[in-house]
Amino acid sequence: MVRSNPLFTPGRVAPLTMVLALALGAGAANAGTDARPAAPTSPAALGQPALVTPKALHAAMLAVGAAGKRLVAAGERGIILYSDDAGKSWRQAAVPVSVSLTALQFVDGINGWAVGHQGVVLHTSDGGATWTKQLDGIQAAALVLREAEASFGPERDKAVADARRLVDDGPDKPFLDLYFDSPTTGYVLGAYNMMLRTSDGGASWQPWQSRVANPKGLHLYGMRGTADAIYLAGEQGLLLRSTDKGGSFSALPSPYKGSYFGVLSARGGALLAYGLRGNAFRSTDQGASWSQVATGVQTSLAAGTVMADGTVVLVSQGGDVLLSRDDGRTFAAQAGTALPLAAVAQASDGALVVAGLRGLRRVP
Repeated sequence: MVRSNPLFTPGRVAPLTMVLALALGAGAANAGTDARPAAPTSPAALGQPALVTPKALHAAMLAVGAAGKRLVAAGERGIILYSDDAGKSWRQAAVPVSVSLTALQFVDGINGWAVGHQGVVLHTSDGGATWTKQLDGIQAAALVLREAEASFGPERDKAVADARRLVDDGPDKPFLDLYFDSPTTGYVLGAYNMMLRTSDGGASWQPWQSRVANPKGLHLYGMRGTADAIYLAGEQGLLLRSTDKGGSFSALPSPYKGSYFGVLSARGGALLAYGLRGNAFRSTDQGASWSQVATGVQTSLAAGTVMADGTVVLVSQGGDVLLSRDDGRTFAAQAGTALPLAAVAQASDGALVVAGLRGLRRVP
């Protein structure tokens, strides 16, 4: 188990969700060094509700998604906003923590989850208006230790030692993405190969990293599923696939050694992996081979979505909004913003809503 802060380890590149959240919401070591913080991140924010304030409308937002016709967005210091008019106006939700939130997903119009720093997992059953905490980094580390102590075999001692260091570190490992394929089954994932799975809607969680072929403990940045498989994307060219409904994840050949910040499935069945320096790669054979896609940008691609008409959308940390109407083969730039973007979703009226440093913005 690596013990340095995910943002400040030399040679590691973090996506905007990690950079912004750490800068805005977490205590950190000095940039440019691999020294650990003097003490683990304070868990106080795990018990402090997000401040309800008019300034929340202008906060840095790191995630946005649809809950039926409603839009829900999450970001710094536990702020979650929701909109019932396609992103034209927003209201603040009741959130029990004040840590920065990095990703969210809804499986229907009412049930959704959000994840973030200090190993937080939140759940809502009313479309994002109110949230409860299901898991945090302290609890997650205890689960990892319990599993390691109950294991057998030649790797048990190392697993126990790593798990005890995880407990000692405190809740300093962020979750960076999540994927639920039903109201009951889902995964949360993030820094240093941390992954947990639930089969009961988050009432209980099981450590899952031992089922991921990631021996270097690389950060996991994105996870998405198709009808036939589940895909993982991470740093240093990490691509993995599960063909046994998430039971195990095997490495895929990667055409690129830089970090991937996400993966998505186009309507025609093609996969797109995207990330550092505007790089995107497309596969039509379930990840067995990849071809590079010309995006026309040099800034990192932070997020993507597929619109109702099949249009593929990618947004960048440079504020670019890229659209593809041919199943991800080619992309064209649309009117973007001058600010870094972290997430994108389609509103009920067809407009795109992007999330970034200064909040949320509609893109016609």
